[in-house]
Amino acid sequence: MHRLMLTQLTHYQGHTCLARRQAAIFVGIRAMQKFTGFLPTHKNARLAALIFAAAGLCLLAGCGKGGLSDRAEYAYVAVTEAGLRDHVATFYNKTGVVHNGERVQILERMQSKRFLRVRSPRGEEGWVQERYLADQQTFDEFQRLAEHFKTAPAQATATTEEQVKVHVLPGRKTGYLYLLNEKTKVDLLQRQAVDRNAPPLQLKDEKKEADENPDEDKVKSDSAGPPAVREDWWLVRDAQMRVGWVLGRALYLVIPDEIAQYSEGQRIVAAYQLDEVQDGDKKVPEYLVLFTEKEGQPYDFSQARVFTWNARKHRYETAYRERGLAGVLPVTLGRQNFEKEGTLRTFVLRTKEDDGSVRERTYKFNPPLVHRVLAPGEEPPAPRHRKGGKSSSKGKSKP
Repeated sequence: MHRLMLTQLTHYQGHTCLARRQAAIFVGIRAMQKFTGFLPTHKNARLAALIFAAAGLCLLAGCGKGGLSDRAEYAYVAVTEAGLRDHVATFYNKTGVVHNGERVQILERMQSKRFLRVRSPRGEEGWVQERYLADQQTFDEFQRLAEHFKTAPAQATATTEEQVKVHVLPGRKTGYLYLLNEKTKVDLLQRQAVDRNAPPLQLKDEKKEADENPDEDKVKSDSAGPPAVREDWWLVRDAQMRVGWVLGRALYLVIPDEIAQYSEGQRIVAAYQLDEVQDGDKKVPEYLVLFTEKEGQPYDFSQARVFTWNARKHRYETAYRERGLAGVLPVTLGRQNFEKEGTLRTFVLRTKEDDGSVRERTYKFNPPLVHRVLAPGEEPPAPRHRKGGKSSSKGKSKP
């Protein structure tokens, strides 16, 4: 009988933690009053002590794992909207609605069914599925990304082709919070290729740091999985200055059709306006455009082309092309004084070397010509030739 009473005390469920604590004490007192009349005096004292000890544990533990602790806990809505219900069952009453990005306070957990009882910013309370929410660690990482990349220069601009999830780390199985609606314009900041079949990346936990050097058995087990399928993810920034990772296939690069038609089967990675020229009553921009063969490469781009505008023939022409690059973003635009030539526009490409280091290459743009700027003591690069002996990196040609 004593054990039954303790079970009732520790598993009693109420709507709030306070109510649960009060109910535990009330049940204990009533139980003591009911049963003490049938027990010897020395057992009455033992029973009373046992009941109040159980009630005290309930008070100190915050009603156990299934309830609310004294420390406020929060989560963030990661779906477009989610309805709150008065209880977890097939039939229920709707008590409120929470929307994407809103912070809710966690009041109670139902571990067996993955439901949480929460309070919305408007004071509405109800149960919601745990999978609809992002935890505090995920939110904090989004805040860190936003702060770190708030002034980072955009490498390109893109729009979303449909509603997409913004992930905290690159990868389909990583945590997400924000949603971008269709036709939302975003800045592209960084690219990263991720194996879609690999285990998802994890945020570093200060309490449980992941082992950066996994043992051989783990490496072997990972290598026995499905073949790698690498896809591009982009770190993006929206108009609200929120920063996160989006699958590259869900983004449509914003670039003039006059340039896009000269991709020649290559994927355009980014485009930068270098200058603009007057053609009649309009000004036409001139571009540096980066290309790659396909997604999932260990580098960001493999080819760079400069398109200048021929005002006499009213068309774009290739002023410069360089292939075979293992280029990485970002690209830096600037100006530099070259004495006799005056101040010219410049751009810096970063390329991976065989030893894994990144080397900067500076170029000057004196329309319509582009030339490499060599650092002191740097040897000029060996010319690349096409079949037939024509150079592929310099000279002006049609696109």
